[in-house]
Amino acid sequence: MTAPVLHAPLLVELQTEELPPKALQALASAFEQSLIGGLRDAGLVEANTGATAWATPRRLAVTVEAVRAQAPAREVRARGPSVAVGLDANGQPTVALQKWAQKQGASIDALVRESDGKQENFVFRSMVNGATLAGVIEGLIRDALAKLPIPKLMTWQLADGTTTVSFVRPAHHLVVLHGDTVLPAQILGLSSDRVTVGHRFQAPAPVMLRTAADYAGALAEARVIASFAERRARIAALLDAARAAEQAHLSVNADEAAQVEALLDEVTALVEWPAVYVGRFDEAYLEVPQECLILSMRTNQKYFPLFDAEGRLLNRFLIVSNMAIDDPSAIIDGNERVVRPRLADARFFYDQDRRQSLAERAPKLADVVYHARLGSQADRAERIARLAAGIAGPLGVDGPTVERAARLAKADLLTGMVGEFPELQGVMGRYYARHDGEPATVADAIAEHYQPRYAGDALPASAAGTVLALADKLETLAGIWGIGSRPTGDRDPFALRRHALGITRMLFEKRLPLDLRALIELAFGVFDRLSAGPKPFTADVDGLAAFVTERLRGTLRERGFDASDIDAALAVDNRRLDQLERRLVAIAEFRQLPEFTALAAANKRIANLLRKSAETDGPAQDAIDTARFVEPAEQALFDAMVAAEPVVDRHLQQGQEGAALAGLAALRAPVDAYFDGVMVNAPEPALRANRLALLRRLGRLMNRVADLSLL
Repeated sequence: MTAPVLHAPLLVELQTEELPPKALQALASAFEQSLIGGLRDAGLVEANTGATAWATPRRLAVTVEAVRAQAPAREVRARGPSVAVGLDANGQPTVALQKWAQKQGASIDALVRESDGKQENFVFRSMVNGATLAGVIEGLIRDALAKLPIPKLMTWQLADGTTTVSFVRPAHHLVVLHGDTVLPAQILGLSSDRVTVGHRFQAPAPVMLRTAADYAGALAEARVIASFAERRARIAALLDAARAAEQAHLSVNADEAAQVEALLDEVTALVEWPAVYVGRFDEAYLEVPQECLILSMRTNQKYFPLFDAEGRLLNRFLIVSNMAIDDPSAIIDGNERVVRPRLADARFFYDQDRRQSLAERAPKLADVVYHARLGSQADRAERIARLAAGIAGPLGVDGPTVERAARLAKADLLTGMVGEFPELQGVMGRYYARHDGEPATVADAIAEHYQPRYAGDALPASAAGTVLALADKLETLAGIWGIGSRPTGDRDPFALRRHALGITRMLFEKRLPLDLRALIELAFGVFDRLSAGPKPFTADVDGLAAFVTERLRGTLRERGFDASDIDAALAVDNRRLDQLERRLVAIAEFRQLPEFTALAAANKRIANLLRKSAETDGPAQDAIDTARFVEPAEQALFDAMVAAEPVVDRHLQQGQEGAALAGLAALRAPVDAYFDGVMVNAPEPALRANRLALLRRLGRLMNRVADLSLL
């Protein structure tokens, strides 16, 4: 073994059984960050030293560019007794100082005096050797592995028959190389060396690494692409080439594209030396709804379905294989034989499910428990139907249509297809409703009532679907909130945050003329037939409204609206979200006016005066007696306010919030003059009350669109 060099690349590789593919990137990144962080803390690398994470299905590895064999020596300062304690009246060392110096292994002459600004102390400075890489590397690797975000640990017994160890998957080999030197380490029962492994089938012989710098190149020769990013890019290029050759598409909309990207990440974590081949299946299977076939191919087999330009599924798919060979016919044939029974199962479920209508299945929802305290799915469907009918009226949507859709919307939960693929609930409901002869509006509403399913998902397209989606989410929110199962911290088992976001998105983006608080009251109201239980059902309208509004604040901030503008707008009206964007835009425009700063400051002053007067003078009086005006500024402000009120009213009635706020600009001069020349808190009670009444009316006028005091 050669002596360690001063600076050299470091390689740490742990070879394992197949790692969980969806966690692979996170594991590799965390391993790299923890290891480089430990090396920095030990002084073995510079602050800007680069590191690379490597990840394949059977290994986690990190290479660090330049690592010291030993950290530089460092100065250690030991602070001792104060000079007053360490020296006697004659300036000679006391016993306390002598004992402390002896403990440090230092002579009295080696001590120096240092002041901290309060007192002078004796200090002993010494140099200690830095940590050696060989001495700390095992501990650093252990610490890095312990910090990995492992989804679930596996435990196994070592060959000695008594020792058990735990990791995400059983580990088989450990490489720790500094330059060309193997550093000693014992991890998970493994002793470090310089041997790694190549492709399981195409390069099964052990790979001897001469130096840490040889890692990526040596594995490439053994048909392993160690870089996750490089492997992913290669698969993407191969998929694109195969797609082009087939004159087909991998995706046809944003949702499909997102699914393709997620599957690409997953297959990258499943292969080491990727190749892409084209498979086919019988066109007869295309009679099955394509969502079923797509889900089966992607979820079960990790295939990439192909589409035509109109988004119709083709009877072809792309296989990402771990074997790049000249004649892949056996691989293709094997995959085609595997996918065939999957598609046959989908066709079987589809054929069987259509033998019974959704209307025939719906009564059986009474046997499906929704929640122990909230009853069955049938109870829930009835509540959603009542709620949907209440929402449909104000929107001019046909009530019987949404009630019919609501009573059928959950029936597909009892079908074989949804039992096999829960992700298809709603989607299959639409297919089965159409087969049953239900109106298209009912079928579409059944499919759309789960939307939006996640952040960024499309909103329901139809009016009936929108009503049903609102009813479904409101029923869930009110029910779960009412029994006290509210989100805490990161825990949200019933996805109430997601439901709240869906409601606010529909109200806000679709400009629905509905009152949020009234909707919540309506939602709590449909639980009037709930059976009595050991714990009462609480219709906490205020609490749930605040919860939903808080989700709305986050959404609006993500859309780029100013936080204080949001607070100001919601302080005036947090019920009509259809008007909210207009008011936020109006506030932003109002900020640009030269009168904004003065009016916002005046409004804040008005709010403070009114709050203090309420604390000291008791109930407020709103009547304004112009005969009590003493100062000209009082009459001037009153006249300006009376002139502005109908202008603001007219603009608000026409939905012109920006013009309403701009109309307040005329008040700046009289407001400034009022505060300059009028003492609001006059000693005479009647005069003070009259002036406060004037300010109260002014405040109401100024805060019709937003609470300007919050800007």
